[in-house]
Amino acid sequence: MGVNLKELIPPKARREVELRELKGKVIALDAYNALYQFLASIRQPDGTPLMDSRGRVTSHLSGLFYRTINLVENGIKPVYIFDGKPPELKEEEVRRRMEAREKAEKLYQEALKAGRLEEARRYAQMASRLTRDMVEDAKRLLNAMGIPWVQAPAEGEAQAAHLVKKGDAWAVGSQDYDSLLFGSPRLVRNLSITGKRKLPRRNVEIEVKPEIIELDKLLSSLGLTREQLVVIAMLIGTDYNPGGVKGFGPKKALSFVKDKDPAVALKMLPRHQFPVEPEEIYKYFLEPQVTDDYKVEWREPDGEAIHEILVSEHDFSEQRVKNAVERLKTAYRKHIKTKQLGLDMWFG
Repeated sequence: MGVNLKELIPPKARREVELRELKGKVIALDAYNALYQFLASIRQPDGTPLMDSRGRVTSHLSGLFYRTINLVENGIKPVYIFDGKPPELKEEEVRRRMEAREKAEKLYQEALKAGRLEEARRYAQMASRLTRDMVEDAKRLLNAMGIPWVQAPAEGEAQAAHLVKKGDAWAVGSQDYDSLLFGSPRLVRNLSITGKRKLPRRNVEIEVKPEIIELDKLLSSLGLTREQLVVIAMLIGTDYNPGGVKGFGPKKALSFVKDKDPAVALKMLPRHQFPVEPEEIYKYFLEPQVTDDYKVEWREPDGEAIHEILVSEHDFSEQRVKNAVERLKTAYRKHIKTKQLGLDMWFG
């Protein structure tokens, strides 16, 4: 699930904002990250996801549809970035995730049978699976909504960071921190879960707001280069070396790397604790596989196409979808179609 840099990010490098404060910004959203969030959160009390009359899961479509409309209504211009083929470096992590989901599915069925519904829901969230058909439906829905998406050749977060570095987006939107390692100047977290959220296993609601993390402020606050930050991530654990290096947490990793040339720090890493040569992981974060073969263009929403996908194919409420489409069209005219006066307003 990406590297956890949370403990290392000082207050100077992060700030909470209201959704409306992102008005006029193009955000490159990690599509898989968002879809998994929707699959995990949009469920019945016993953990059952939303499904149509044919038993096909629709939680991801519901989340994608209504959350995207909410973003556009707030003046945000979203572009979704889809993962491509995982790099070979990620084989161990992909296998680990599959095993974790299989285990969670087994525990879910056991908890459900025993009537432990809260526990069942928790395991159901952990067992969420995103299939090829679900991804294709998500892309079709985005096309119908007039929302652009980009197919990454490999890691979606690397491609999203590439868009930001090129100036085709203002920030990456993801719950994970990996885009910072890939060089994105800005990361916006919580876009898929903004609003009131119940804390796990506690009957307490909290208000979740978008959080902006700026790479240059993070590096300057810690006295690091991006290359050193990548080595720290490798010590903590990344998707390419799950578990990291034994005995290293965020603070110890920072102390180990600080004031060292990253090349020197790399040579000091215990190679037997890495599934591949550490230099391969380091190089991938700095030179990931990305593409320039994409277009970021917004189009007028197609109400009939949206109706076909959501209502005709997946049994969504016709009236709710109709009302939502009108909201999307209104937001499009207000924030997108009538505002294309130049790039400066989107990237200021």
